[in-house]
Amino acid sequence: MLRRRWLAMAMFLALATPTWAQTDAQWQKVVEAAKKESKVLLYTAAVGHSQHKEVARGFEDKYGIRVEILEARPSEVRERVRIEQAAGRFLGDVHHNGSTTTWLMERDGAFQPHGGVPNARHMVPPYEVTELHVPSNVASFAILINTNLVKPADEPKSWKDLLDPKWSGKILSDDMRALGGGGLFFVVMHDTFGKAYHEKLAAQKPVFSRDLRNNERRTARGEYPLYLPFNLANYSSLTGLPIKVVIPAEGRPYVRNDLAVLKNAPHPNAARLLIHHFLEIESQLVYANSGGDPVVKGVIERTTGDMRPFLATKAMGTTVPERQDEMLELARQLYK
Repeated sequence: MLRRRWLAMAMFLALATPTWAQTDAQWQKVVEAAKKESKVLLYTAAVGHSQHKEVARGFEDKYGIRVEILEARPSEVRERVRIEQAAGRFLGDVHHNGSTTTWLMERDGAFQPHGGVPNARHMVPPYEVTELHVPSNVASFAILINTNLVKPADEPKSWKDLLDPKWSGKILSDDMRALGGGGLFFVVMHDTFGKAYHEKLAAQKPVFSRDLRNNERRTARGEYPLYLPFNLANYSSLTGLPIKVVIPAEGRPYVRNDLAVLKNAPHPNAARLLIHHFLEIESQLVYANSGGDPVVKGVIERTTGDMRPFLATKAMGTTVPERQDEMLELARQLYK
């Protein structure tokens, strides 16, 4: 009887132990195995962003493990993984995407347990590590304006200001009918202001484009005075251009990005080590200095001065994965 109780207690403690609680010797074995695998393939929805590339370079310099990167929009990454796995071709190792697409792909069965990473112990609330995913950073969104076309007095102070007739036909927007920044914007504005807001915004005839980085350049060139939703992570790449970031009074929509190990990953140890590396303070600073909220402690106080005002603004709202399909369908109905 005593032995059975002892075994039951041991099993309980094992299940209750956080996934990051490993000895140095255990983790060193993971590092050594990762180096033998020699490379890792990252699938990311951060199209055109420099941050994950910089983090990858730091990983290569530190461990000598090559990082190959494939970029595509959230829905395109999901479809690629679905097709590959259905065909029995397991090519990718690490998936980096927004929390909604990550949730959908968890439901698809696209991931395997990551096995835990030591740096997860530094995670700050409300971010949590699960068996399948690890938060990596938070992307925040605002309005990008062309300062040659928009006078200071005309800058939107509220998201409702976009409904002013003077902006009719002058708003460039990421596609709200697809997963990504546009889809996030649709959900947050719907939940904040109601369906009527989008009915009025649709009457403004916003121009949709899914070419995210080119959209920012088109705004800087003066093709459109406003672009939304603008990912703050791209701010540093536009330095010197006639642009300004406006965060309305209600705050900024945001979405958490997650990392996960793809099912039957060819390089599972390198994948695990890369996820661990994403949570290093140096890696988190790469995102924070570009306008992305970090997910581990000890980062914000080290950010550059020009980014702190953005990080100090109110986080307005985010997506609800369980309602994503419903919201996408509503967006397609309203924005034809």
